Amino acid sequence: MMYLEDYRAGATLDLGRHTFSAEEIVDFARQFDPQPFHIDEEAGRASLFGGLAASGWHVACAWMRLWIDHQNAEMAAADARGDDVVVSGPSPGFEDMRWSKPVLAGHTLSYRSTVIATRPSGSRPGWGTLVSRNSATDEAGDEVFSFVVNVFVPRRPRAPKA
Repeated sequence: MMYLEDYRAGATLDLGRHTFSAEEIVDFARQFDPQPFHIDEEAGRASLFGGLAASGWHVACAWMRLWIDHQNAEMAAADARGDDVVVSGPSPGFEDMRWSKPVLAGHTLSYRSTVIATRPSGSRPGWGTLVSRNSATDEAGDEVFSFVVNVFVPRRPRAPKA
């Protein structure tokens, strides 16, 4: 992670890829979204999706896993360099979540995050909000998932006045 002041609008971060296996789709759906087209191949083929489809929440959770893995790797690298280890705060929410194409068994998605804006907090000294647009594309390069998130991020500490 970086301090709020280090983020620049337009900066894009590739978070990695995730392949959705049939077994993983069914396991997730049985526990969290047990609709027929998520848990049964035949029902998926007969549905609007045309195949066993990953739950949209599963697609979102894969983004979250890649985001957390990225944050943890950045913090470990900063610690190894002897730099400040910056830890973000929670997210007060997201907007405009969309699942624009089905994600079927065997599909591999590439996830990314693009900075939209930053703004210092008026009510939380030392903190600000990072706004980013997050998305996933399929193998053909078509966007299949997107949302905008706000995350609390620490501001760079000021040096004490002499």
